[in-house]
Amino acid sequence: MGFSTDAIHIGQEPDPATGAIIVPIYQTSTFVQEGIGKHKGYEYARTSNPTRAALEKNLAAIEGGRHGFAFASGMAAINALMTLLKAGDHVLAGHNLYGGSFRLFEKVLKGFGLEFSYANTGRLEEVAGAFRPNTRILFIETPTNPVMEITDIAAVAKLAHERKVLLAVDNTFMSPYFQRPLDLGADVVVHSTTKYLNGHSDGVGGAVIVNDSGLADRLKFLQNAAGAILGPFDSWLVLRGVKTLAVRMERHNSNGLAVAKHLEGHSKVKKVHYPGLPSHPQHDLARRQMTGFGGMLAFETGSLENARTVLKSVRLCSLAESLGGVETLISHPATMTHASVPPEDRQRIGITDGLVRVSVGIEDVEDIIADLDQALARI
Repeated sequence: MGFSTDAIHIGQEPDPATGAIIVPIYQTSTFVQEGIGKHKGYEYARTSNPTRAALEKNLAAIEGGRHGFAFASGMAAINALMTLLKAGDHVLAGHNLYGGSFRLFEKVLKGFGLEFSYANTGRLEEVAGAFRPNTRILFIETPTNPVMEITDIAAVAKLAHERKVLLAVDNTFMSPYFQRPLDLGADVVVHSTTKYLNGHSDGVGGAVIVNDSGLADRLKFLQNAAGAILGPFDSWLVLRGVKTLAVRMERHNSNGLAVAKHLEGHSKVKKVHYPGLPSHPQHDLARRQMTGFGGMLAFETGSLENARTVLKSVRLCSLAESLGGVETLISHPATMTHASVPPEDRQRIGITDGLVRVSVGIEDVEDIIADLDQALARI
C-alpha cells in the first residue's frame, strides 16, 4: 500500500464492537479481567491502552519500523531512549541540537553519570574522530533546528555500526512523509508528535520507533516502568492528524519553498536557511535522502533589533514556540527554543541574535509572503 493509505488505515481499522470508522478514545484507567491472569489484552492503562496501541502501530508502519512507543512529549521520548544507557556510557550528538535536547543532556542526564559530546555530523571525518570506546548512541537531527544543516544518514549509520553504536535520528522536522531514517540505516527514530504528526497545535506527545525486537522489549519495559505515556485523548488527536499528514506535508513543502525563494531575493534579508534552495550547501544531499524539503526555514535579519522589529510587526504569522501546525508560526531561536544553549555555542553554530525561524503553515502562500514583506519593510 502507499504512504497515504497506510497513514489512514493501519492501526485505524473500524471498531469491531460498534463499526465506528474512527478509533475510539478509551478513556479508562483499568480493564476488568474475567479471572486471575485472564484478560482481553489490556490490564492497566499505563501498561497499554487500545487508543495508544493503535497510534503506536500506525506510527511504526509509516516510519517503516516494526515497533512504536508513544510518550507524553518528545522530550519524554528522548529521555526514555537515554535511559537505555548506564552511568559511564557516552552519547555523541550533533552540535546543533534543539535546545530542549541540549538542556536534557547537559543539565539532567550528566548528573546521572552519562557522558555527552558534540560534533558537526555533516562532516563525516569529524564524526569518525569523535567516537569513544564507551560511545553507545550517535544522536542526530537532520535537518537541524533552526539552521537546517543536513546529515548524510546512511554514511553516519555506517560509521556508527562499524563501532557497534546505535544511530538515533530525530525526524520531527521532516516527518516520515519526507524522510525515513530507518530505511537509510538508522536504528531508532524519535519524534515530537506535537509537531507535524499531530499537525494542529492541540496536543503534546512524542514517539520512538525501532525495528530490533530486543531494543523494543527494553523500551516497552521502560515505558511502563517510568510511566511517561501518551494519554488516550492525545493519542487520538495524533491518529486524527496522521490521516492528513501526506496532504498537509505537500502544502507545507510548496509554501515553504515559495517563502524561502521570496526571502532569498528580499533586500532586508541577509541569508535564508532552507535545504530546498540550490544555494543551500547540502542541497544535493537533501534531494538524495529526502523526498521533499518541508515547511521549516530560518532567515537572518542582521541584528537583534531587526529581528525584534519583524517579530512584533507580523500580523498573520503568530509569534510562538513549536512548529508543524497548519498555521504559520514565527520565533526567535536565540531567546526562545535555544535559550538554554550558551551564547558562545549559539554563535558558533549560526544561531545569531538576528536569526528568525518560520514554521510555514498551509494558509494561502501569498498571504504569508505579504505578511513577512510588511514586517520586513519596518526594518
